[in-house]
Amino acid sequence: MKKIFSFLGMAILGGAISLGGYKILFNDSIVAEAPKSTSLETINTNFSPVTKARTNEFSAMSIDFTIAAEKTVNSVVHVKNTTIRTQNNPLDIFFGNGNGKREYEQVGTGSGVIISSDGYIVTNNHVIDNANAIEITLNNKKKYEAELIGADASNDIALLKINADVDLPYTPFANSDNIKIGEWVLAVGNPYNLTSTVTAGIVSAKGRDLEGNRNIESFIQTDAAVNPGNSGGALVNTRGELVGINTAISSKTGSFIGYSFAVPSNIAKKIVDDLLEYGAIQEAVIGIRFNPNEDEKTLGVKIVGVEEGQGAAIAGLQENDIIVKVNDVKISKFSDLRGQLTAKRPGESVNITLDRDGELITKTVKLTKKVKRFISNSFNWELKDLSKKELKSRKIKNGVKIIATGDRDANNSIQNFIITKINDREVNSAEKAVTLLESVANSRYSIVIDMINTDGEKERLRFR
Repeated sequence: MKKIFSFLGMAILGGAISLGGYKILFNDSIVAEAPKSTSLETINTNFSPVTKARTNEFSAMSIDFTIAAEKTVNSVVHVKNTTIRTQNNPLDIFFGNGNGKREYEQVGTGSGVIISSDGYIVTNNHVIDNANAIEITLNNKKKYEAELIGADASNDIALLKINADVDLPYTPFANSDNIKIGEWVLAVGNPYNLTSTVTAGIVSAKGRDLEGNRNIESFIQTDAAVNPGNSGGALVNTRGELVGINTAISSKTGSFIGYSFAVPSNIAKKIVDDLLEYGAIQEAVIGIRFNPNEDEKTLGVKIVGVEEGQGAAIAGLQENDIIVKVNDVKISKFSDLRGQLTAKRPGESVNITLDRDGELITKTVKLTKKVKRFISNSFNWELKDLSKKELKSRKIKNGVKIIATGDRDANNSIQNFIITKINDREVNSAEKAVTLLESVANSRYSIVIDMINTDGEKERLRFR
């Protein structure tokens, strides 16, 4: 017992000695400090919290494409065209029993859009061009033979008809003028024979004229993925309404690289209506001439001439007027103007806003039916027949007039010159003159043209 108390006493004594020594050696007080916070640089961004005022913007960022896809996918069809081709085979004459020719089938595929419950289908003209047979496959795998109602090669639109025993799902037309750059769209078609394919993108541009295309177009440009086989398919808005017919891609490889082009629905619908009502396209014009090589700095379409007796002349449009609007739609270049006119018919009227020497004025122009034009692409000349009155006043028996050229140099322009002979062959019509010009230009032979200038003097021009 004594030992226990002895050990306990020694432990207490040792603890006291240790505490005393610590106090003597480390008498300074110790303060624990929190680490200093490093201040961060504040950077402003364009992000802001979602509030009630930004509900519409937030909705646009969270668009659901499933509704538009469901509405469209069953109305987009697979189009198969079969063409019978003839191939010359001279060996068959010498070693066989044939006549040196053999026939074979060539098959092409594309897409189409059902636009009415009774089976009318819109597609591209190049999808069915020269086809001997056209087969339509619906999304439910049912197949039908199609009839070609009509086509417009210049706008690459064709109208087909199938006879089904049930009402078919279809996609209604929308007003393509209302679609905006940056708006979401879906492309629905059958690329590479992959049926019912849906891709999404935005409208990149409107009134687009494809580089290298001789025709002046007015396409809707999108970045929705479109590949071979999509031609003739639907371009729809987020409500599942038809805003365009997918037609072309811009590519060096033949596959999609970022841009695709569609014929606006207003143009496609007008062509369909013309084919159903008249059996042919009714082209409308305002009766002006323009320079396709006009300076790109010109905002609008500058009038370089007005056709006598047509809508523009009657309404008071003048040379050097600049067309900047048609029915409140802004016109920046001729493809914009063409898009508006292609969607109209002869006899309709449009309000045209002009920039005349810096003053904006509006004229109501009645559209007239397009008169056939005679244009030599090789020389970039537009020719016109001379009336009997003009021939008599100039005291000549034949000739055609150059009414427009692609030459910007007014001092050396041959506009309004009269062509009387081409390589010593008299010309009596603009159509014949264009044929001769193109024929000689393609043959690469030299060409001599006899002309009468605006002063009534004879001139002879030689081209090689």
